[in-house]
Amino acid sequence: VQLQASGGGLVQAGGSLRLSCTASEFTVDVKALGWFRQAPGKEREAVSCIGVKNGVTYYADSVKERFTISRDNAKNTVLLQMNSLKPEDTAVYYCAAGTNYVRYEYWGQGTQVTVSS
Repeated sequence: VQLQASGGGLVQAGGSLRLSCTASEFTVDVKALGWFRQAPGKEREAVSCIGVKNGVTYYADSVKERFTISRDNAKNTVLLQMNSLKPEDTAVYYCAAGTNYVRYEYWGQGTQVTVSS
């Protein structure tokens, strides 16, 4: 499974961005899709994930009520709508696909999100 992420950029605080990640395929072992981020000097953290079949979602506390994850199985795509962005959301964002919500075997390249104050 190959993943291609896009949609990052520079935005002012309070603004919005939408990240998109397209997979070459959703193999039968892929059960969850996720977005992760890594800020300079910090460890990678999970932002949000969604079940491929059941659509059950998870959000980190820091992004709840601001970010929305969705997927389009017909297009092999997972989206992350990010609203009310804050400078602390600045990071490289990665999409991933995995066999469950906590194990991700397939990773896309990162896309930079920079939020200016």
